[in-house]
Amino acid sequence: MTTTAKARRIQAVKLADALNAIEGVPVSDYAKTLSLCWANGELTGEQMKAALLASHRKMAEQERRAHA
Repeated sequence: MTTTAKARRIQAVKLADALNAIEGVPVSDYAKTLSLCWANGELTGEQMKAALLASHRKMAEQERRAHA
């Protein structure tokens, strides 16, 4: 990955986090970690998406069990 591409990804992550903050949507530490890995070229966008979806499914299942 080029330095320019990495810089663009870092800016994209900062913008996304700022937009979420404006909307009052908290960004989890896990999501921030995944975003940093993506920005550094350690994960693809698809891998990041899959990891987030798996995490959210796990949380939803835990929540469902707690209220069953």
